[in-house]
Amino acid sequence: MTQFADIAARCDAIEACYEFMLAYAAQGIADDRESPSGSQLRELLSRAVDAAAGLSAAYAATVVALHLTPEQRYKDFLDVLDADTGKALAAMRLVLAQPRISSQLVDNLNASLHVRTLLTDVFLLDEVLPPHRTAQPAPPRPADRSVA
Repeated sequence: MTQFADIAARCDAIEACYEFMLAYAAQGIADDRESPSGSQLRELLSRAVDAAAGLSAAYAATVVALHLTPEQRYKDFLDVLDADTGKALAAMRLVLAQPRISSQLVDNLNASLHVRTLLTDVFLLDEVLPPHRTAQPAPPRPADRSVA
């Protein structure tokens, strides 16, 4: 699996979970064990946890492989991503540890700034890295013909 495919799969798992949780929260479920979507919720949440757990390392490997510069700028943001991921993981793991997962609990997880921040970090990186996926040399710039 290429580095971009790995990152894409991780991001897809996190986003799919978040989208499912939005729908789950709206269903008014008191106990996930009493709903057909409850087992799907736990599965998607587990996948999101697994995906998030290695996310910053996957991005770091991509930055190194692409020789992106200025290197420190990327490293600084990846440190932020790592911290944000840790907070989101703590919240998601806490929810998974509960014997019952209600719609209200999931609604609170969805509203968590930690989870939303992780998503925003991913969206930001998604916008920063795509130009490097298909990096082509820039066309030569015409000589400056301005008159002073």
